[in-house]
Amino acid sequence: MHRIRALLHGMSLLAAGFRIGWRDPRLAILGMVPPLVVGAALVVGLVILGVNAVAIVEALTPFADGWDDPWPTLLRIALAIALVAGAGAIGVLLFAAITLLVGAPFYERIWRAAEEQLGGVRDEVEPSVWQSIVKGVDDGLRLAGVAILTGLVVVVLGLVPVVGPLAGWIGGALVGSRALAIELASMPADARGLSLDERRRLLDGAPDVARGFGLAVYLLFLVPGGAVLATPAATVGGMLLVRELRGERTEPPTPHDPGADEAPPVPPAPSTPPPLA
Repeated sequence: MHRIRALLHGMSLLAAGFRIGWRDPRLAILGMVPPLVVGAALVVGLVILGVNAVAIVEALTPFADGWDDPWPTLLRIALAIALVAGAGAIGVLLFAAITLLVGAPFYERIWRAAEEQLGGVRDEVEPSVWQSIVKGVDDGLRLAGVAILTGLVVVVLGLVPVVGPLAGWIGGALVGSRALAIELASMPADARGLSLDERRRLLDGAPDVARGFGLAVYLLFLVPGGAVLATPAATVGGMLLVRELRGERTEPPTPHDPGADEAPPVPPAPSTPPPLA
């Protein structure tokens, strides 16, 4: 029961990302441009693959031509479904990697505006432009590697009779959700001077919360048009995840409520009564 509550709480961070991220609609709409362009290209690729999946599988399985019916057909249909499912899982993570890399200037503005609403980053670390570029490419390549691994998991599980397609999607979601959570936490983690390993350890401190957030993003990215709407909010949700796991404020401070990142005021020392005569 505790794990379910943690998963649901992680999912709620994406909803909070929508609430906070859309306080500036112009900035949120600007953040929809990169996923719209990248998503359109990936959808075209998936459609082309889906149309030609059976032909591709037939070319890869000439050994099945001599089998008795209906086994060649059943094998090729299962392989075609697994191929498309695996490509879809790869597409979700590749979409995130490419979109965050291409749209980095947009998402930095969105993330920073949301951070400022919550009191900003204490002792922020500001990498150079070159360091930011190198790190963005490195993170993108790492996520692409996870995407390929996720696709292979989906394809292999998809070959299991009867339950294969469902098992493949579940396996892909479990692997992909963690990768998305790690990637979406990159900008706020970088601002706090956290390396990739430190970021992973931070999320592993509350794995169900992190997985719930990543799973909500993953599932929404599978919905047509969902990735375009969700990417700006997912960027803010990643920031909220980092702040929560570090014990920082996740709600805007009130005028009479000091920020969570600020040190509490030190009370004055009690006055010493004069000595008795």
